[in-house]
Amino acid sequence: MPTSMPDIAHSADALQEGKLDWVGMGNIELPLLLSSKGINDTPVTAKADAFVSLDREDAKGIHMSRLFLALDTLSCEQTLTPGAIRSVLDSFITSHEGLSHSAKVTFHFELPLRRASLLSGKQGWKNYPVSITASLTDGRFSLELAVDVTYSSTCPCSAALARQLIQNAFEQKFAGQSLDHASVHAWLGTTEGILATPHSQRSVTNIKVKLDENCQAFDILGLVNLVEDELKTPVQAAVKREDEQEFARLNGQNLMFCEDAARKLKALFEAENYQDYYIKINHYESLHAHDAVAYAVKGLKDGYRA
Repeated sequence: MPTSMPDIAHSADALQEGKLDWVGMGNIELPLLLSSKGINDTPVTAKADAFVSLDREDAKGIHMSRLFLALDTLSCEQTLTPGAIRSVLDSFITSHEGLSHSAKVTFHFELPLRRASLLSGKQGWKNYPVSITASLTDGRFSLELAVDVTYSSTCPCSAALARQLIQNAFEQKFAGQSLDHASVHAWLGTTEGILATPHSQRSVTNIKVKLDENCQAFDILGLVNLVEDELKTPVQAAVKREDEQEFARLNGQNLMFCEDAARKLKALFEAENYQDYYIKINHYESLHAHDAVAYAVKGLKDGYRA
């Protein structure tokens, strides 16, 4: 009987040499306890991608189980914080001494947030897709937070065209008449009075921000609130009639093309002074079969690219 199991990584013939940028695993299923400002420690079900560089040209491969076990320790014994992530990356590298000098990890999950209605005071849950990406190279730590925020966008062009149709209908209805307040008020409450409405669509902005390497805590809720407060038309959870009416008012008072949404968020992130940011606006058109899309980045030489 053999006394040891074969290790093909060390005994394989015909090794083709060369460095590799990243080697590791993707979509590792991982329950985590997330710590972020403004919310209690929250359990999330994540999928993680874990990698190290393969810098030794004559090495067959890396020790993937060591990456997995480091993440398992994070899952079972720790809370997901910037400090914990840095420790995980450090363990990736120290467990690959002589093989790797860089490590990176990404966590993808949906964060459930309790959101209040616009007027009625009702509350409901909304899930926000979140990604946290970190890397460690020669002691330099990099940390990125990404979140998707869904909102409603009403087309300014269709709003203007709808107003013109309403004006034309008013002219046809009341031309040559001596108007009184009651009759106009009653007519405006009919389908004939508002015979056209602007088209709106569910829209999504994909946000990435570069966090300071000395960041001590995530603030996912703060980032979501910044975006929703700026765009002013976030999709709702619990809704009563008064909430739906207020949502219609907010859409009417915040008409926007994809360019408008991108410029609003660009100005917001410049004012917030993030180290770097990436904005993608997706308006899933109700008029067209295609989407309206806009990008904005800070424009740093080695930063995000649109």
